[in-house]
Amino acid sequence: MAVKKSYDEINEKIRKGQAVVVTAEEVSQMALECDPGEIARKVDVVTTATFGPMCSSGAFINFGHYDPPIRMEEVLLNDVPAYAGLAAVDAYIGATAESKYNETYGGAHVIEELIEGKEIRLKAKARGTDCYPTKEVETIVNKELVNEFFLFNPRNAYQNYAAAVNSLGHTIYTYMGSLLPRFGNATYSTSGELSPLLNDPDFRTVGIGTRIFLGGAQGFVSWYGTQFNTSKQKNIYGVPTSNAGTLSVIGDAKQMHTRYIKAAYMERYGVTLFVGIGIPIPVLDEELARSVSIRNEHIETTVLDYGRSEKPIVGTATYAMLRSGTIEINGKKVKTAPVSSLLRAREIAGELKQWIQGGQFEITKPIEHFPTHTHVKGLKRQ
Repeated sequence: MAVKKSYDEINEKIRKGQAVVVTAEEVSQMALECDPGEIARKVDVVTTATFGPMCSSGAFINFGHYDPPIRMEEVLLNDVPAYAGLAAVDAYIGATAESKYNETYGGAHVIEELIEGKEIRLKAKARGTDCYPTKEVETIVNKELVNEFFLFNPRNAYQNYAAAVNSLGHTIYTYMGSLLPRFGNATYSTSGELSPLLNDPDFRTVGIGTRIFLGGAQGFVSWYGTQFNTSKQKNIYGVPTSNAGTLSVIGDAKQMHTRYIKAAYMERYGVTLFVGIGIPIPVLDEELARSVSIRNEHIETTVLDYGRSEKPIVGTATYAMLRSGTIEINGKKVKTAPVSSLLRAREIAGELKQWIQGGQFEITKPIEHFPTHTHVKGLKRQ
């Protein structure tokens, strides 16, 4: 008999402390001995996770009104520019925004320090109006002094991401780290069988309104992410073989922890933000049981040459190969290294598992599912 479960049934088991929750790595091991039907009967929720650099991230902050009031038009936080083209004292600070005086410090550092409770120097300027007469403010803010401080990240948790190499005769510096000359190394940035969107490749349970682990607190999927691409080729296991789906996510940064939100500087590239995301996948039926059972040897990604502007494909590799320490390109063995942290992703999946087992976190049915026919366009040349 086919197994069918509902969100309500699983949540009722969570409330009673009876839900069976395992991480994506644990269910992948179960799948070596159990078929999808057995897994669907035994397991209620699978926790997935990723922790890596997610440049398309940032935070909205409301500073509160000054006396007399100001409509902020230029905002600096520790000399990092924030976008102030909103309401009077709202601003958005992007993770990759750089300090006016120090290229190794940026918006990601401001976000991390605010989460940590540190004080940040705010400088704001305005032209002044009748209702907002103040033209300049300089003061100290922290997460307790501001009204709202929440992450809103337009593009996080890539479903899959291509590995990177460099064919040129010199090192190049990228958001995938330093790439050594003549295929001297290969870097990758997905947590493989733990990765959230590889465990639900058709977005059956992940959509608008899905409750997630975000930066150590509960957050939500607010929309599909920018550059959301469903047109990518899939392998025989039903997962895309390169950059595909993404998520737009939101959460209260005041509740987050710097263990799961970390600023970083990539040499000669710039500032980025490491974001920890965990997503529970409810095992509603055998099809989802099959999806969450995927293993690293089943997940393939393309290898792109970042030494060329068009980034041609120079090979493919499974995550089992990437994690082995070497892959082969054009007959040459190439050392591999992760940009993301598998150790921290495992920690997130484990913590989310504990939250669910402890009744602190229930699963949510998407309010709306993502579009199914999308592709990414580039800028037109004039």
